[in-house]
Amino acid sequence: MKQLLLDIKPAAPPTLLNFIAGRNDEALASLNAVASNSAQSKFIYLWGEAGSGKSHLLSACEAIGMQVVDNVHLLNNDAQIDLFNIYNQLKESGGTLITAGLHAPTQMGLRDDLATRLAWGLVYQLHPLNDAEKALALQNHAAERGIRLPTEVVDYCLRYLRRDLSTLMATLDALDEWSLTTKKPVTVPLLRQLLQLNLEA
Repeated sequence: MKQLLLDIKPAAPPTLLNFIAGRNDEALASLNAVASNSAQSKFIYLWGEAGSGKSHLLSACEAIGMQVVDNVHLLNNDAQIDLFNIYNQLKESGGTLITAGLHAPTQMGLRDDLATRLAWGLVYQLHPLNDAEKALALQNHAAERGIRLPTEVVDYCLRYLRRDLSTLMATLDALDEWSLTTKKPVTVPLLRQLLQLNLEA
């Protein structure tokens, strides 16, 4: 009982469909175009702070069958040379490459030849969701699970919990389980009870 926040069901796998775009709709549209073989550029670089959705999008693209490389900013010199060679091979063969890092290609101290290649394709800065977009994401997730989610519960989550989307979704999933276990509707008092039990675990 006390480990509900830790023992929640696995989240739905990341897809392009369940990505809440917010201000990132242009980047999402380009990835969808690549996925449907209707894109002019098959090379896309995504950058932005942690929690902006880079890993979600790369996981979704990898599941579709695209070549992806995450955390480009962490690559050592040898790995950068490998990525440079992969880029050239895919360019020659008409392949696809989706990459991501914390900053724009030319602002991470990468080898000049690799930074130039990454900047040749489409480059998008991803922006984290604002509170209204996070609230929409929670409501959509609740609807998928068949949860009636009162607005005050969403407000409480955004005010008092860690604000990254994965934590908010995990809490919502745990709250759904707790609601079923206690046979009580989802409310702020039920959420407080769940959080207290988790603190005591």
